[in-house]
Amino acid sequence: MSTKDPGHATLLPEFVKELKGLDREGIMVVGGVIPAQDYDYLYEHGASAIFGPGTVIPVAAQKVIAELDRRHA
Repeated sequence: MSTKDPGHATLLPEFVKELKGLDREGIMVVGGVIPAQDYDYLYEHGASAIFGPGTVIPVAAQKVIAELDRRHA
């Protein structure tokens, strides 16, 4: 999920709920430009990682791979 609108705090919990309802909890949900003050809320509601502006792509890729490995171990 990625949005430029400030609706991520509403959209993420609903999106995660829909994925669970479809028995698709294994799908990773990642986002884009999100204010740092919203990170804790989003983690509490299903985000596994948040990559903000300035994220180094190889570092983000390593985190995504690590999360996939953790989920499929």
